[in-house]
Amino acid sequence: MKIRKIDIREVPVIQAIINQYAKRGKLLPRALGDIYENIRDYFIAEIDGKIVGCCALHIVWEDIAEIKSLAVLKEFSGQGIGSELLDSALKEAKSLGIIKVFALTYKQNFFSKRGFKVIPSSSLPHKIWGECIRCPLFPNCKEVAMEYIIEDVTE
Repeated sequence: MKIRKIDIREVPVIQAIINQYAKRGKLLPRALGDIYENIRDYFIAEIDGKIVGCCALHIVWEDIAEIKSLAVLKEFSGQGIGSELLDSALKEAKSLGIIKVFALTYKQNFFSKRGFKVIPSSSLPHKIWGECIRCPLFPNCKEVAMEYIIEDVTE
């Protein structure tokens, strides 16, 4: 398996992966334009030339970023691909000097096992709620807000 940054020609592929989960209410859908505009945020997982997952690290402010659109094709789940994608995003956050990384998730156990802690949604930057308003589940969202603190960004 290889984790790498996305190529612009691969945007429709990751949109399809993300939107498979969005159809089931597990992720927010992503328009092609949104992915193109934020292409530098995305990592992909590739096995034998096939894209099997993706994850975005979206910078929110000088010291905080969000994990978005972490998705792995169902037939490849349970193989550690999501963990590898998340690790790549966290490494990039550290290299950028980001101190906090948060996620809004239905997969609390997945993130807890990787060092994320539950936090009150109200502690998140107001900026992110603009995206939440577009969600069909707003304001009755059941996602859990979780945060990861990067211990030493100077290493």
